Amino acid sequence: MTLPDIQQINQIAREAGKAILNVYAQDFEVQEKADSSPLTQADMASHRLIEAALKQFTPDIPVLSEESAKIPYAERRQWNRYWLIDPLDGTREFVKRNGEFTVNIALIDKDGPVLGVVHVPVTGITYFGDVEAGAFRQEGNSPPEQIHVTRPCASPMRVAGSRSHAGDSLVRFLQKLPAHEMVSMGSSLKLCLVAEGKADIYPRLGPTSEWDTAAAQAVVEAAGGQVTDTDLQRLRYNQKESLLNPYFLVFGDSSIDWKAYL
Repeated sequence: MTLPDIQQINQIAREAGKAILNVYAQDFEVQEKADSSPLTQADMASHRLIEAALKQFTPDIPVLSEESAKIPYAERRQWNRYWLIDPLDGTREFVKRNGEFTVNIALIDKDGPVLGVVHVPVTGITYFGDVEAGAFRQEGNSPPEQIHVTRPCASPMRVAGSRSHAGDSLVRFLQKLPAHEMVSMGSSLKLCLVAEGKADIYPRLGPTSEWDTAAAQAVVEAAGGQVTDTDLQRLRYNQKESLLNPYFLVFGDSSIDWKAYL
């Protein structure tokens, strides 16, 4: 499989991060999308920059973005390869100004991510990985460091959870787990915590969309972990009209029957 140069994608994500920080530093307006989720000028600035850069870099590969998600399934289903991007994942975190938001760029091949970049504008940290080279974490311009999931699982278990979303399903899951501690984080960074071995399990038992997970899933899988639905089947993409994900689990140690805790 021939993959695009991931360093080029890293650079595009960093440029988008700069565009986001330009808005972050000012007073900005927050609009509401049809699903009541927030939208800012930063989302759109990042979207336009990434879409233009990818179309120039790989003109033959279509682009699906959270901010251009109206492409009908009849058209999407014809795609063998496409870019799936979330120009600003964690807009709620952005609005709260807590820094826990990311730029997500993934390459989907058939029904799964094969390359992913997750860039954190505020810290300058970039997580990236692909199926051939493995997964890495890079701070600014420092040399990238290879990352791996933790196997076997730590004791007590470290559970990645959301600052913005905690529902009854998660509470029930946690009640069934053995001794554990919570690691709170916003946006797709929770998946990256598993990828770099700082969390053992991230149960997402609430709504997400495909662009929320694709880039970080590529990083997790390149780091030796798994992102599955609640039947422990790999999370798949572009299989239906809706772009909503099923509930899912992200974990490093596949010797544990995580389904038993649901």
